[in-house]
Amino acid sequence: MGLGYVGLPLAVEKAKAGFRTIGFDVQKEKVDMVNAGHNYIGDVVDRDLTTLVEDGLLTATTDFVFIRDVDFVAICVPTPLDAHQQPDISYVESSARSIAEYLHPGMMVVLESTTYPGTTEELIKPILESSGLKCGEDFYLGFSPERVDPGNLIYKTKNTPKVVGGLGEDASEVISAMYEAVLQGEVFRASSPAVAEMTKILENTYRNINIGLINELAILCHKMGIDLWEVIEAAKTKPFGFTPFYPGPGLGGHCIPLDPYYLSWKAREYGFHTSMIESSMMINDRMPEYCVERIGDMLNKRFSKALNGAKVLVLGVAYKQDIDDYRESPAIRVIEELKKEGAEVRFYDPCIPRYRHKGAWYDGEDKLTAELLEGSDIVVITTAHTTVDYDFVQEHARAVFDTKNAMKAVSRRDNIEIL
Repeated sequence: MGLGYVGLPLAVEKAKAGFRTIGFDVQKEKVDMVNAGHNYIGDVVDRDLTTLVEDGLLTATTDFVFIRDVDFVAICVPTPLDAHQQPDISYVESSARSIAEYLHPGMMVVLESTTYPGTTEELIKPILESSGLKCGEDFYLGFSPERVDPGNLIYKTKNTPKVVGGLGEDASEVISAMYEAVLQGEVFRASSPAVAEMTKILENTYRNINIGLINELAILCHKMGIDLWEVIEAAKTKPFGFTPFYPGPGLGGHCIPLDPYYLSWKAREYGFHTSMIESSMMINDRMPEYCVERIGDMLNKRFSKALNGAKVLVLGVAYKQDIDDYRESPAIRVIEELKKEGAEVRFYDPCIPRYRHKGAWYDGEDKLTAELLEGSDIVVITTAHTTVDYDFVQEHARAVFDTKNAMKAVSRRDNIEIL
């Protein structure tokens, strides 16, 4: 259920393992593309999808009725934050209610969507049991966090280790057996869904906090005139006790910027404030504004020019390099902040020709030309795409603010400043 960055790759792997697989999505265009064998997810091999559809092992639908005929359901729907930065689990709840209508004895139901600890047992279980069937006796329920890392060339859905937390030993065993029949990665059996839910939150909160630390140090090192990127390279030589994290214009993607909010929200139920987590979130959330301040300083010091009316070219709107995913991308926040200051902003991204934000579409530049670079007062690198010729950028740009150290190999640096 859900044919996005999590659901479609999982559906493909299950079909490749020989299981007749059905993908559900409310977006008819996605369903039509899958049924036509047309791939839209970077981590799925085009030919795999086409072959599976042609062989009848993978189909897609917008009709919930299909659930009555299946033995295993994986819920892979979005779990965004609402306008108040609180968990929006309406998609998960809606999915559970739809499953309950067609739940039958022996069915396995697994939630893969990232959420707060307790969701499976406190929300999903009562909804499914409203069908009259009893969890642990008539059907199996568990949580198995998705661990998709778009663009990762080594770890894909197939070979990434899986964590499974079932409600009861039988649920853990049958759900784990299903994943073991499909995936190459090890399956770790957690003692409960809550442990598995907290596992996903821990993984991404760990990264959020460490990125917050390094972003704060980036601000301090700039004030002190120290190159933090060189500091990180030096610290990396220690063979133990240090894991490198890197600064940037903020956090993007569907997990790291969101997951700590789930934990912070749930913690308040217990009268507990996650002070360290909330501090890192505040630092990371402010990075787009800090980057715009730095851009303004560069324009002022180099050209005696204000941001208001300045021509700014942003390189990259994807939230990480070499992918076409711009969910929660800090680059879009940077663009918004620049426009608030009156700057004329254009963008170029080799992976994303246009993006949608707050209901409107924004078109990028077709090519990265000398004219485009020379006609901009400043170039801001917000995504370190490896397909961009950074020597070319340096040669033709009046000034470059590099938030990702993408130009570290460029020898001439008189017009470059790094975050």
